[in-house]
Amino acid sequence: MKTLVIFLVCTFSVNITYSQEKAIKITNPTSKREILIKENKRIRIITNDGQRISGTFKVMSEQHILIKNRSIALAQIVKIKRNPLLISIITTGFFMYYGATAIGASIFGYLFTGNSAFFLFAPPGGGMIWGGIKSPNLLKGYKKNRQWVYEIIKVSK
Repeated sequence: MKTLVIFLVCTFSVNITYSQEKAIKITNPTSKREILIKENKRIRIITNDGQRISGTFKVMSEQHILIKNRSIALAQIVKIKRNPLLISIITTGFFMYYGATAIGASIFGYLFTGNSAFFLFAPPGGGMIWGGIKSPNLLKGYKKNRQWVYEIIKVSK
């Protein structure tokens, strides 16, 4: 019984010691705001050379993260924002559905009435479909030129 208790205490203490999760801490020294984005969350970044990369990130070291098998240094990131999967799915579906509905309504309206004014619904429908393909992210981004500082920290679970 005594060895079982010692074994369980050792097991849980090792689990607590190694169960720290890494995260990106985004701070603004002027406004004293802090934002945490934990590891394995979806983010969208823009790098110095203009590349837009989105996906789940993993922390490689204190100065590098990994997105889609690309190692990116924190110093290369110009803008970072959260990119939740559920919001991406909902906005993409919304824009695609209503864009297709607008184009379909313009075609059927012209076919049944012969009035060419119904084609005025097609350009906004095409724009909505394009917006659905581009998957807009309406969440706030944190730009380096607005004094946001990126660093990697360890967060206990």
